[in-house]
Amino acid sequence: MKLAADVETILTHLGTQISGDMASYSPVDGSNIGSVPTASASDIDAACANATAAFHSWRAVPAPRRGELVRLFGNALREDKEKLARLVTIECGKPLSEGMGEVQEMIDICDFAVGLSRQLHGLTIASERPGHRMMEQWHPLGPVLVISAFNFPVAVWAWNAALALVCGNSVIWKPSEKTPLTAVAVQAIFERAVTAFGDAPAHVSQVVHGGRDVGAALVADPRIALISATGSTQMGRKVGQVAAARFAKTILELGGNNAAIISDKADLALALRGVLFSAFGTSGQRCTSLRRVFVHDAIYDNFVEALKAASTSMAVGDPLDGGNLAGPLIDEAAYDGMRIALDEARALGANITGGARMDMKGAYVRPALVEMPTHNGPALRETFAPILYIFRYHDLAHAITLQNSVGAGLSSSIFSTDVRECERFLSAEGSDCGIANVNIGTSGAEIGGAFGGEKETGGGRESGSDAWKAYMRRVTNTINYSNELPLAQGVTFDLG
Repeated sequence: MKLAADVETILTHLGTQISGDMASYSPVDGSNIGSVPTASASDIDAACANATAAFHSWRAVPAPRRGELVRLFGNALREDKEKLARLVTIECGKPLSEGMGEVQEMIDICDFAVGLSRQLHGLTIASERPGHRMMEQWHPLGPVLVISAFNFPVAVWAWNAALALVCGNSVIWKPSEKTPLTAVAVQAIFERAVTAFGDAPAHVSQVVHGGRDVGAALVADPRIALISATGSTQMGRKVGQVAAARFAKTILELGGNNAAIISDKADLALALRGVLFSAFGTSGQRCTSLRRVFVHDAIYDNFVEALKAASTSMAVGDPLDGGNLAGPLIDEAAYDGMRIALDEARALGANITGGARMDMKGAYVRPALVEMPTHNGPALRETFAPILYIFRYHDLAHAITLQNSVGAGLSSSIFSTDVRECERFLSAEGSDCGIANVNIGTSGAEIGGAFGGEKETGGGRESGSDAWKAYMRRVTNTINYSNELPLAQGVTFDLG
């Protein structure tokens, strides 16, 4: 009851209350903390119609003016950072410091997008024809659907929404059915920014709640121009097929089976910290969580013993307690997946340290270190849990080959002070992932770089760099300012 009361207090402060048929359960103690209404078919149709109308109005607003709305939203987030972060922790179970960091990501991407609103530039291109000029423009695309996952219940939406809004698009958000209340809170904060802005079209941002059927209906709707979906590879395959059938654009951010290589030339103290946070931060429930680590033979015994000592003493418990470094798994299904993976590894001859369930309300588990005899079994798939599979290696090229041998291609890293090893890892013959790091872990990407991965991770890119182009349509223009009409490639068309 206390957590439900906390949630009600936070939502009341933000000026919103909601109830419905879809309950949200906190992983902190398993209690019901609130509910939201599931969207009906008519609700989905209305949301798409309203998003279309909002887009037609919003696209005509100058981009720097659109940036002003995002600036106001970022300031509103600053005002309620602590309250929203607490709600994130209550609803998804990550430690409060990580909840604060997630809201800070939202603020950071707003700042990035405000600057971007004055830099949505194309190119001027040399024409082969005299008296002609070529150029390209980027125009707003259309309504954008954002499907987010429970593990980053607010930041991933902000990565997409901040860019989509400055690019001139309206946004529909289908949050995870496991974390609907954080979406309600964010929408309330956004509406405060809309009020301060003054003349934004109604429904420029909307939240639609529901399960897979609601998401499927939104993905299939022809009025949605772009689908940005974060979740499992299985989900991404379904989204991609439906979107492809109607030629809709997609940004797919799917599974990751991320690896790190620990060289015998590594700074081992640095590597230890990097591995522990990457593997066990957010209880191993990040798409960028470290799943596999390849440790050089020469340092294997000492490094693995240090890992065991650190993971055994790592504080796991109530994520609202600032002394804990990890909280619970999201639900019982997540625990079942972890247990099955450990049983499978044990049957293959793995040596397992940790992984026991703790005697607490909620799915609290100890981190698990799994020394695998061979690179197979559960190590080849993603399990959203604090499991780290450990392998020996002697030859760097072989370690890179094993790292790249799984289906996903999101994040990777190497710990080494040898510039040749690092550069080889970053080269075309090295990591095949969308993120390749040196002397940092696989998680903790900054918003300034484009985020995403290759292969079964989906190929999408969000956040920084030139990821904004995915939210726009490119137009190539040729302008003839002469009195002649020469044709390209020397083609003639003489009417006599």
